[in-house]
Amino acid sequence: MTETKTTSEPAQEFERVLTQSATAVASFDTHEKSPLEKIRHFLHSSPASVPLIVLMLSLIIFAIIVGSRFFTPFALSLILQQVAIVGIVGAAQTLVVLTAGIDLSVGAIMVLTSVIMGQFTFRYGLPAEVSILCGMALGALCGFINGVLIAYIKLPPFIVTLGTWQIFLATTYIYSANETIRAQDIETNAPLLQFFGQKINFGGATFTYGVFAMLLLIAILWYVLNHTAWGRHVYAIGDDAEAAKLSGVRTKRVLIAVYVLAGLICALAGWASIGRNGSVSPQIGQFANIESITAVVIGGMSLFGGRGSIMGMLFGALIVGVFSFGMRMYGTDVQWTYLIIGVLIILAVAIDQWIRKVAG
Repeated sequence: MTETKTTSEPAQEFERVLTQSATAVASFDTHEKSPLEKIRHFLHSSPASVPLIVLMLSLIIFAIIVGSRFFTPFALSLILQQVAIVGIVGAAQTLVVLTAGIDLSVGAIMVLTSVIMGQFTFRYGLPAEVSILCGMALGALCGFINGVLIAYIKLPPFIVTLGTWQIFLATTYIYSANETIRAQDIETNAPLLQFFGQKINFGGATFTYGVFAMLLLIAILWYVLNHTAWGRHVYAIGDDAEAAKLSGVRTKRVLIAVYVLAGLICALAGWASIGRNGSVSPQIGQFANIESITAVVIGGMSLFGGRGSIMGMLFGALIVGVFSFGMRMYGTDVQWTYLIIGVLIILAVAIDQWIRKVAG
């Protein structure tokens, strides 16, 4: 009779290695995050929080420096009036920057469309409504040209929009012959062109329709970017265009749609600028591209794309408006305002780089 073995041996050679393997249960690092790490994670998840904090601090600082007259309803509403155009153009820039691009032509599109609206009305005698629609269509066309060159020809956004910026500005000067249409003539013959400059008084504050247009536009875009599939696609393209394409996002169509929408928004800004300034001039608003980029950067938007909030852009525009208005009330030279804004831009980029390490 044979004795049965009570110990089992591995049937295969490779199973012998398993008898020497570790049997401990896997564990994860659960160390407590430091306060600095918690702050950085919070700022990463809430990109609009940094510009909001800076905006609150700037209001407090100027309230201390300038006094109670800085916090009057009229003064605060005046800041909103001053940033209305920058806020509208900044909304267009936000869409582009979210896709990891940049649009240097936004200011030129704004000026060109405003000139078209004015010239079509006074040179060809078209109704103001038709002229405005023509200007809006031209803005969308300009954005379409940018989008096709970037999405299909694969040219860098910076180079494309740098070129179209020059082309659109030159076209504006050539077509208008550097002619200015006076505010009195517009008010008499085509008051609709000045619609966004009309004012409403409420509780000592004065608001223009341009302010309401900016706030409504930002509210709509906030909803679209955060609660629609198209908005998530925009973020996905900015984060990683190739990964977005592999996941089924039609990146080329989305990019073209972004630039067309940006051009349309710039045309809206062109219409609003007529109301803000009263007249139509090719000289007005040429640097709106720089101002919009400033609002986007100070607003915590990452120039690498895929991260940021349009509310942050609004806060960034308001920060610039608060500093510009506050420094004027304090009586300082305007160059000090530019200096402070330049420092804020560098700090905003540095903070963005520090926050991005969380994602890395």
